[in-house]
Amino acid sequence: MQILDPLPNPPPFRGREPVRDVAIAVIIAAALSLIPVFTHAQQQRSFTPTDESPDDLPAGSGREETFYACTACHGFKIVAQQGLTRAQWDDSLNWMTTKHGMNAIEGDDRKIILDYLEQHYPPRSKPGRGSPNPFL
Repeated sequence: MQILDPLPNPPPFRGREPVRDVAIAVIIAAALSLIPVFTHAQQQRSFTPTDESPDDLPAGSGREETFYACTACHGFKIVAQQGLTRAQWDDSLNWMTTKHGMNAIEGDDRKIILDYLEQHYPPRSKPGRGSPNPFL
């Protein structure tokens, strides 16, 4: 009886298996090395509510309610940059509740905040046709 060596001559590499394996190892190593960078960046981006105060907003009914509802999660400057219709502000509150876990603002509080946002941060008018191009 003859005993056969299962692989007397190993077959040559097919395709690019060694290159693929090395590439995967490099990608994994690179991804793992970035974990401390992302952790550090997130620590640096923490919001401090003391950076702004209600006095920074236009005076009006609902200023404090709006300020504290918004700055519980982010700076008010992001709100002031928006310029939305009442319906868009309402949709924005719904989106933050659904996607970001914000506590729902309902009833009179919601009306007060929407009234303030609608009055003080409405949509900006777009420049008309023929407006000067600032890049020329």
